Amino acid sequence: MADINNFPPRLLSCLQLFMPQPRLTKAILVLLFLFLVTGGIILGREFLLPIAFALLLSMLLLKRTAWLESKGVPRWLSILSCLLLVLAVFSGVIYLISWQISDLDTEISEVSKMFSKMQREVKQFIRETLGLSAKEANELVDGAAKPNNAPEIVATVLAALTRIFTNSVLTLVYVFLFLYFRTHLKKFILMLVPEEKKSNANVIIHDSIHVANGYITGLAKMIACLWVMYGIGFAIVGIEHPIMFALICGTLEIVPFIGNLTGTLLTVVMAMVQGGGTGMVIGIVSVYAVVQFVQTYLLEPLVVGTEVNLNPLFTIIAIVLGEILWGIPGMIVAIPMLGIVKIMCDNIEGLKPYGFLLGQENGTKKKHQIADNIRKRIRKKTAS
Repeated sequence: MADINNFPPRLLSCLQLFMPQPRLTKAILVLLFLFLVTGGIILGREFLLPIAFALLLSMLLLKRTAWLESKGVPRWLSILSCLLLVLAVFSGVIYLISWQISDLDTEISEVSKMFSKMQREVKQFIRETLGLSAKEANELVDGAAKPNNAPEIVATVLAALTRIFTNSVLTLVYVFLFLYFRTHLKKFILMLVPEEKKSNANVIIHDSIHVANGYITGLAKMIACLWVMYGIGFAIVGIEHPIMFALICGTLEIVPFIGNLTGTLLTVVMAMVQGGGTGMVIGIVSVYAVVQFVQTYLLEPLVVGTEVNLNPLFTIIAIVLGEILWGIPGMIVAIPMLGIVKIMCDNIEGLKPYGFLLGQENGTKKKHQIADNIRKRIRKKTAS
């Protein structure tokens, strides 16, 4: 076999252009790894999604179950009690929304009439613009708007409900097992880490639990505050069923950025169906603007705090990526998961630049100044 060093210099330089360089090889391997991970996340959605929600709920309930255990309650009973409390809260919210929706029969029929009117206008526009006959326009619009058939719709709805029920049960089972065997799982993680890095691993585990717990608890408190503010605002505007729309707008905050905006748009549509004029629409939009201002500059710093100290750019990127990979559930888990990734980057020497990139600089936290001033005043009053 010929020695490559004996090749002519020009031929050798040409060959080196096509030979992979060490940095290029590393970049290719990193990209290949990312593609494999992304493919695994997409293909394993049905398996990974309940586990992801279970991990977050486990971190939320860890302190509560540990407190009950410190009072002498058996571990299994303390975990079961916390799970029953979570189920009671979710069931109460769902019951309130369904109870309010049951009073909307008239409005729902009006919405159906409005969409029928819009469909007729679209048919007329197509006939006038494209020069089609009435029969051709009807077939075009009805074919696009009409679902396949009733049995397929029922089968699709039943399959979706079955999937939701199965994933919910699996999530609760995972939560119970994660909390019950948490000591065993923590020992396993520490066994994978070299001895000199065990303290660092403990910090990562503790901070990850703290961030997830703080974010979810703060989000729950903020949703409760949004219920009150939206309810008062919608009642002042004069929309019918203000409690229901307040519950919807506040609860949809669980989907960051677009959740309460979607709820507000739904409220605007229902207000127009109820006969509300331009003044009511302006009032609803004004309520949304005021609530968003209070939420951004007061509620988030006071209630959620700075536990999830993420750069807004990468927060939006994580939400969009979560929606692409896992849909709406991916948007829900995106922020706390990104917060955990940031903690890992902050505590691993080679990844610290990425932790800095995902976080915020101190100079960008101006929206926390109002909350800090309120905290100082409260402390002064309580101290005196």
